[in-house]
Amino acid sequence: MTTWSFNEIFAEILRVWTSQLLTLRTLEHLYMFAVALFFSVLAGVLIGVLTYRNPRFADPVLNGLNVVETIPDVALLVILLPVFGIGKGPTIVASILYSILPIARNTYTGLSNVPGQYLEIAEAMGLTRREILLKVRFPLSLPLIAGGIRIAVVFTMGVVTLGGLIAAGGLGAALQNGIQLYDMGTILVTGTWVGILAVFLDGAAGAIEHILQVRYGRWS
Repeated sequence: MTTWSFNEIFAEILRVWTSQLLTLRTLEHLYMFAVALFFSVLAGVLIGVLTYRNPRFADPVLNGLNVVETIPDVALLVILLPVFGIGKGPTIVASILYSILPIARNTYTGLSNVPGQYLEIAEAMGLTRREILLKVRFPLSLPLIAGGIRIAVVFTMGVVTLGGLIAAGGLGAALQNGIQLYDMGTILVTGTWVGILAVFLDGAAGAIEHILQVRYGRWS
């Protein structure tokens, strides 16, 4: 069994980091992640609000989004290739499609299940339905919405990494190089770095969720 010294491990990390351009790959990765997550949050919250305002559409819309979740991520990337071409386009779109459901579902659930006492107080104060939505329902739903976004963070990181299979760049490209060359150093270093980024981003999302729970309470 081969035992590596600290210097050898550091040298291997430096080799992989330099040869695979991991600084550039990380920036590419985070760019795709940020764009996908931004539009996922935008679309998810919008769909959640619209389904709350039109409850008869809630089941068809959420079930439709659930169908998308059942499609294997690699298959979805392949399906999107003819429409968006190869590279970042289908990777970002696939990430968005996978990440909308938890945000939309949590937004709809949060808005629909605000405790009655808050609504009674708001109505007694003379607030309109729109004002109740914006000033009561939505703020009290933020912890649940943040929980959906936290799930979306994990989905997005996974799909963006798989984008390396279709020349999207990012850290998935470095992993793909390692697999093709059977370079275990590249696979281990890049895989570990992806894991560290995922844990950090999930931790950041969890911290925001906790802050919102403290601020607005855990009524859900």
